[in-house]
Amino acid sequence: MRLSAAIVYSDHSAQILLGGLGLRMFGASIGMTNRTNLMAAIKSGHWPSLVGAWLHFEVSFMVWLLIGALSVTMAEEFGLSASQKGLLVALPLLGGALLRIPVGLWNDRVGSKTVGLALLMAQALVLLWGWVGVTTFNHLLGVALLLGAAGASFAIALPLASRSYPPESQGLAMGIAASANSGTVLAFLFAPRLAEPLGWRGVCGLMLCAVVVSCVAFALLVQPDDPAPRRAPEDPRVGALARLARLTRQPRLYELSSLYAVTFGGFVGLSSYLPILFRDQYGLSLVEAGTITALCGLGGSLIRPVGGLVADRVGALTVLRGLFPLLLVLLLVVSAMPALVPMLTLSVAIVTAFGFGNGVVFRLVGDRFGDQMGAATGVIGAAGALGGFVLPLLFGLLKEATGSFRGGFLIPAVLCLVATVSVLWQTRRHRMAELGQVRSFSH
Repeated sequence: MRLSAAIVYSDHSAQILLGGLGLRMFGASIGMTNRTNLMAAIKSGHWPSLVGAWLHFEVSFMVWLLIGALSVTMAEEFGLSASQKGLLVALPLLGGALLRIPVGLWNDRVGSKTVGLALLMAQALVLLWGWVGVTTFNHLLGVALLLGAAGASFAIALPLASRSYPPESQGLAMGIAASANSGTVLAFLFAPRLAEPLGWRGVCGLMLCAVVVSCVAFALLVQPDDPAPRRAPEDPRVGALARLARLTRQPRLYELSSLYAVTFGGFVGLSSYLPILFRDQYGLSLVEAGTITALCGLGGSLIRPVGGLVADRVGALTVLRGLFPLLLVLLLVVSAMPALVPMLTLSVAIVTAFGFGNGVVFRLVGDRFGDQMGAATGVIGAAGALGGFVLPLLFGLLKEATGSFRGGFLIPAVLCLVATVSVLWQTRRHRMAELGQVRSFSH
C-alpha cells in the first residue's frame, strides 16, 4: 500500500497532519497547567537564554539527523548494503556520544555561550565539506562521523536552560530546551523534499546557511558566561579529568545513563533508521518515508516538555514505572511487522513514548547533579547517543543476516524490560531510604 492511500498523501495534507497533531499535543501540554502560571514560570528566569538554548539545540538536531533524513538518496547513489546503511546513519550518533562528555566538561569550565558558539562553527565546517568535498563513500562516512559535533549541543542547551532558571522551574525549562529535538521533524520533512531538486549535497549547503544564522542569533540572545560558579566550590583548581572521575564514582550516574540510553537511544535511533525501513520494507519514496518519520519526530519532540512537567508534579520514578512496560508491549507488537497503516500508528506511538521518557529521565538529572550539570549532562547524554548509535547499526546487521527488520525491534524491547526492573529497584531503594530517615527522626 502506498502512503498516498494510507494517509491521503500530498504536500498539503502532510502539513495538515503535522499541524493538527502539533496543535492537539500543544493543547494537551497547556491544559496540564494554568497558562498564567506557565508564563510566570518562563519569566522567572532569563528567557532569552532559554530561547538561545532552544535554537542551538533545534538547528543542531537538524544537522545531527541530516544523514538519516538523506540516507535513502545517499544509499542509492553509492549502492549501499543493509549493513552499510545502518553504519552510515549510526555514525553521527556515535560522534555525538564521543563528544558529549568533553563538551559537557568544557561547558562547566568555560561557559555555555563560548562552547556553544565553537560547536556551531565546527558544524559549519563539516557541512561545507559535505556540500563541496564528498566524492566517495569513505568521505561520506567521515562527514557522518564529524556531524556528531551537532549531537554534542545537548551538553550545551540543557545546562544553559537549567542554570538560567530557579530550581522550581528547571524541569519545565529543560523540557522546553530539549523539545528542540523537534529538529527531527524539520530534517525529515524538508530535507527529502529539497534533495529532489537540489541533491543531498545542495541540502548540506542550505543547512550551512541555517547554522551561520543560528550562530549570530545565539551570540545575541545568550547572556555572557560567568565561569566562576562553574568551578568546583571545594577546589577551583580541580581539573576536568578529576571532576569527571569524582562524578563517575556516583552510582546514580550509571542508573540515569542506562535509562537515558533506552529512552533517547530509542528516540534518535529509530528516527534515524525509519526512512530506510519504510523504503525497503514498504516501498515508499524518499519523501513519503521522510513524512512518516517527521510525524514520529513531532510526537516525540512536542511531548518531551510534558514529560518534564509531569515528572515535576508526580515524580519521575512513578511515571517511568508505567512508561517502560508500555513501550515493551508496543515494541513486541510492532516486531510482527504489520501492514503500513498499523505500522505508521505504532511507530508514532513508540517514538512519542520515548520522547516523553526523555523529559522524565532528565528531570532527575537536575535534582541529583545540580552543581555538575554540564558534566553530568555530557555523560548521560553520551549514553543516550551511544544507545542511538547501537540501534540502527543492529537494525542493519540483523536485516542483512536474517532478511527481516523484526530482530531490530526486539533489541529495544529487551532493554525496556531491563529498564523496568531498574526503575522498580530504584523505587524500592528510595522508599527504604525515606523509611530510614523517618525512623531516625522519630528516635
